[in-house]
Amino acid sequence: MEHEFLKKCLYFNVNRLSRVITRIAEEEFAGTGLTPMYGFIIRIINAEPGISQKELAEKLYIAPSTLTRFIDKLEVKQLAQRKVQGKTVLVYPTEKGQQLNDMIVQSSKNFERRYQEVLGVEQSRQLSQSLEATSGELEK
Repeated sequence: MEHEFLKKCLYFNVNRLSRVITRIAEEEFAGTGLTPMYGFIIRIINAEPGISQKELAEKLYIAPSTLTRFIDKLEVKQLAQRKVQGKTVLVYPTEKGQQLNDMIVQSSKNFERRYQEVLGVEQSRQLSQSLEATSGELEK
């Protein structure tokens, strides 16, 4: 059949995986009132208050300009704040952001548990490692 190539198409399969994993993550983070990306940002800045915007963007594998928009929205929600130190922009959680931390960590754990129940712990770990390595290779 003509559409059989899709089963071997990295583009198609990665996007399919992305849609499924995003749906699961959104379900688990719904109780926080945040999307998964905002939740992960808050989790990192709670763990590393004063992290530079540049380092945060690198950890999240997103462009600095994209992170700027995320931080803008977190500031509006009073969950994060920026402080300029020379040419460096540092990001800190607010008290409100810190109060969400336990719920965000639990949502992250629930998210991980859900996909591990289907894939198994070892396959989940291997898939994450493989995707991370492959992404790095393709970005070169």
